[in-house]
Amino acid sequence: MVDPLALGIAVTLTLAVAVLHFLPGPPWTPREDVTDEVLERRARTVSETEFPAPMNRAIGAGGGAVAVGGEAEGELEEGEEAPAEETTSPADIPDDEVENFDVEYVKEGETVAVANNETLLEAGEDEGWDLPYACREGQCLSCGGHVVDGDAREYVEHDGQEMLDDEELANGYVLTCVAYPRGEFSLETSETP
Repeated sequence: MVDPLALGIAVTLTLAVAVLHFLPGPPWTPREDVTDEVLERRARTVSETEFPAPMNRAIGAGGGAVAVGGEAEGELEEGEEAPAEETTSPADIPDDEVENFDVEYVKEGETVAVANNETLLEAGEDEGWDLPYACREGQCLSCGGHVVDGDAREYVEHDGQEMLDDEELANGYVLTCVAYPRGEFSLETSETP
């Protein structure tokens, strides 16, 4: 049998909750958005780098690191433009001056004509090969390769590589993301020192 007192209390509480649910509450105004302020404060405490972290073999190395609270030499003020740098890159070679070199991609089993204004990585990707890379700026070793024929400096021109030292270059190692051919050679991809 149902207890009438318990049933009455349950119905009363249920109705009270339903009424309170549909009543308008006190007005709510959102607080000021402090997201930008928090991000700016956090950004001031983090040192700057010019390269992404994946596959970096020299943790903490890199051109733009600044100690916390320090000022970077040559750092631009807000709104200031960087002076134009005069650099010549093999990528800037005009189409009418381009030379093609036969590069044998040993592990892929094919020889490809690579223009001297195209990187070895780009040429491999044009062939549909899934070659390794991370930064595409010559600041990691993910895209490393090995020139079988000898000193890499005789066969490729690196445009801005910062990871390989003279001995590694002499042993034939290249960073395919910034390596432009100078002649014909054989290349083993996915090889790092």
